Amino acid sequence: MTGAPQLVVHRDKELMARAAAARLITKIVDAQSARGYASVVLTGGRNGNGLLAALSSAPARDAIDWSRLDLWWGDERFLPDGDPERNYTQAREALLDSVPLNPARVHPMPASDGPYEADAAAEVYAAELAAAAGPEDHGPVPTFDVLMLGVGPDTHVASLFPELPAVRETERTVVGVHGAPKPPPTRVTLTLPAIRSAREVWLLAAGEDKAKAAAIALSGAGEIQAPAAGAYGRSRTLWLLDTAAASQLPPELYPPSVA
Repeated sequence: MTGAPQLVVHRDKELMARAAAARLITKIVDAQSARGYASVVLTGGRNGNGLLAALSSAPARDAIDWSRLDLWWGDERFLPDGDPERNYTQAREALLDSVPLNPARVHPMPASDGPYEADAAAEVYAAELAAAAGPEDHGPVPTFDVLMLGVGPDTHVASLFPELPAVRETERTVVGVHGAPKPPPTRVTLTLPAIRSAREVWLLAAGEDKAKAAAIALSGAGEIQAPAAGAYGRSRTLWLLDTAAASQLPPELYPPSVA
């Protein structure tokens, strides 16, 4: 693990979403300037979709060369294509349908009405990641510039839930999830080894219902009991919170100023 997580606390969730969107634009533009392309892993949920909506309305979004951006997903609800509960569907509505992406660079996870059941869908996505990884990468996934994760009230990230088999995975990069404690029970998710391949991991938490989870994950909990504690990047781990989600953090962790 590369150093302690960095915390940025914003006044409210709207400000957090706008600031995170601005931060993401800068990161993508910098990567594209340095390397010609950028690679980002999106997250769903309230905070992930809020960030995408803020990015959609940000004037600076046009600084991004959308045709040279690779998009992946951290997890997906295993539902039919176009289902309103799928992270991919929600991302399209929030942002993707309004920007000129290269379809070949957009990598949604397979849907349940395709030819695969969840475990096979996970293998297909793992193969797609492996095919995109180059010799400069650290294993069978690309080295993502930014991988975003929403933090659940139970400390889950992606579809890695406390104590379930997926959070214990140490070899595979993508697995099927069965019996998830929140609907739908069947999902596909990146594992902690895949998450940790990212240059930067950003954990998003806004709202009072995330306060206990943030406090647990940032106070030295084990990753099996608190999956968010096991999510970190190769060069940086960034927690983006609002004041409500930061309200239960121990004093030594809470930043002295609110952005």
